[in-house]
Amino acid sequence: MTGSLVAQQAVPAAGEAVLRDKTLVVWAAPANLTQQGGSALTIEDGREHFDAIVFGELAAGKWMAGSDFFKRSLKEQARVPVEVAGGDTFVQIAIAYAGPLVTVYRNGAVYAQHRMAEGAQEFGVGARCTIGKRHRKQSGPEHFAGAIDEARIYDVALSAEQIAALRPNAPSAVKPWAWWTFDDAEAKDRSGRFIVSDLSAGAKIVDGKLVLDGIGGEFTAGTGKEAPFVAETPARPAEVPSNWLSYHLAHPGPGQAMPGDPNCAFFWKGRYHLHYIYNHRDGFSFAHVSSEDMIHWRWHPTTLTPPVTGHGMFSGTGFFTKEGRPAIIYHGEGSGRNQIAFAEDDQLEKWTKPVAMVPKERSGAEAGERQWDPDCWLNGESYYGISGGAPAHLMKSGDLKNWTSLGLLMHPEMRDDLGVKRDEDVSCANMFKIGHKWMLLCISHQLGCRYYLGDFKGEQFLPDFHAMMNWKKWEYFAPESLLTADGRRVMWAWCHLEYPQTGMQSLPRELSLPEDGVLRIKPLRELETLRRDEKRVAGISLPSGVAQPLAGISGDAVELQVSFQPGAAEAFGVEVYCDAAGQQGFPIRLEPAGQKLRLGAMEVPCELLPGKTAELRVFLDKSMIEVFVNDRQAAVASHQYGAGNLGIQLISQGSGAVAREVKAWGMRSIYAEAGKGQ
Repeated sequence: MTGSLVAQQAVPAAGEAVLRDKTLVVWAAPANLTQQGGSALTIEDGREHFDAIVFGELAAGKWMAGSDFFKRSLKEQARVPVEVAGGDTFVQIAIAYAGPLVTVYRNGAVYAQHRMAEGAQEFGVGARCTIGKRHRKQSGPEHFAGAIDEARIYDVALSAEQIAALRPNAPSAVKPWAWWTFDDAEAKDRSGRFIVSDLSAGAKIVDGKLVLDGIGGEFTAGTGKEAPFVAETPARPAEVPSNWLSYHLAHPGPGQAMPGDPNCAFFWKGRYHLHYIYNHRDGFSFAHVSSEDMIHWRWHPTTLTPPVTGHGMFSGTGFFTKEGRPAIIYHGEGSGRNQIAFAEDDQLEKWTKPVAMVPKERSGAEAGERQWDPDCWLNGESYYGISGGAPAHLMKSGDLKNWTSLGLLMHPEMRDDLGVKRDEDVSCANMFKIGHKWMLLCISHQLGCRYYLGDFKGEQFLPDFHAMMNWKKWEYFAPESLLTADGRRVMWAWCHLEYPQTGMQSLPRELSLPEDGVLRIKPLRELETLRRDEKRVAGISLPSGVAQPLAGISGDAVELQVSFQPGAAEAFGVEVYCDAAGQQGFPIRLEPAGQKLRLGAMEVPCELLPGKTAELRVFLDKSMIEVFVNDRQAAVASHQYGAGNLGIQLISQGSGAVAREVKAWGMRSIYAEAGKGQ
């Protein structure tokens, strides 16, 4: 019954009593005693509230009453006994909720007891039950591994004597509110209350037992009375906060885009499509935006979301099949697998049911590598896929169904002098051909956004260059790219800044690799369509230590271009967000001797050739700052500034620097023009 939805005959429930005091009961045999955080039985309300029989979440080998944010759980597990039965030994675990008192029983004897700090949670119409993972919105991979002989829920708090008298497959004096014996392939609820059931991949019924693999296997049941799924479309509020970004793409709500990784980007049928992660009411989902120019975006209905896919949406990429159709690959959060889905319409709003990637060894045995942030691309007649992590792995397929593991992604001949270890975390991976090299965009959760350049040798990636794109924390993180209609490689990254919004995406960057082998990074040329009110100043000498205010050039929605002749200056640049006295500004400085770009306190390596002109481009969008130098380096920062602190001035330390030309434009909002933005 894998992946099926089975409708059953409903039994009307008089008054649909609300479940408050209750008892959860299972007969369970854990496959191992070291597993962490899976559920042997959960009841939830479809939002964020749940109560559950959880194994090993806070302490290894111990049963506990799981709940949302541990609100109704015993956090102190020191005195709770460790489970000793495993394998084929079934133990009865029951949790009774009586007013504020929660009692956990093992084989009819009190195992643990505590009082809830808050009141009991109510469940009723629209409730769902889960066995495998703790709850539908679970963000981690933890699933229960083992077998369940039977599961019951009672709408009263049973006594110790009543619990001890329970036997599998035998009626009880108190009628169960819900009752699964797993004696039939459809896993029917014998009470008739939960009329819809589902077994995911990794869950099966064998000899009257529910067997779970601990990876992605789960059983779910619903009453059939849950609110129907309605696709949510993000939209900006009627009253937009004054500090919101004006020409960067950022999540408008509802929910928070945390994380806000950009994913699955395409040019398709005249429009650019981009997805990013956000916290949908039903769990981690992909928001979907599209654009004709990669500048003005509109939001589509959110259809890549757990009620549709069956799991949360974590990072991945977009690619085209041999037939030229868009496809997406991503990590199915909570499924334990990387997943692939295929577009069913040209608006990219409808997708096929996801197909799990199951790489196998050449022997035919399932490969054991970790399933994590994936990437996929077509090279000749073969698809190649990355399963990220530390270390990352590579696999190959001819049909996107049968995958052969190729082992580690990184070649053993990778040099030690690239500044990064061979098994460094490769997450949010995006591999593509650029110039005469292959480029791997990715992150390390410890290092941040970065990239490799290299080639393949024996179906392993052999990089010969590595560089960072992030230097502070996660101010530039989780990259994604696409190929434009005219052949440009354009990338975005999630900018995890402290303010003012979540899900802030960097300005699109054009990447290219000319014959000299040095990566070029330029702002997207379409950004020039946002310019207005050009100002120009030329030939400004910069005395050491004396700021030169730029009369008539100010603001917090500005593009600034300055061409510097360094002379003998130790440092030179601009200061933005200055007050009327030229104070409290944010400095952006180039330092030729140290080969550095400084944004406030952040240091960025930056090649500056002696005596050569330095071209500085600065984009200000409210508190967000993006800087490009000589088309060879770029960085992101943020700065909170006082009301009215909009001045811009040139700065220099040491003699001889000249601003040969200054050009500045105000930047139009991408949200204010009719028919664009939203």
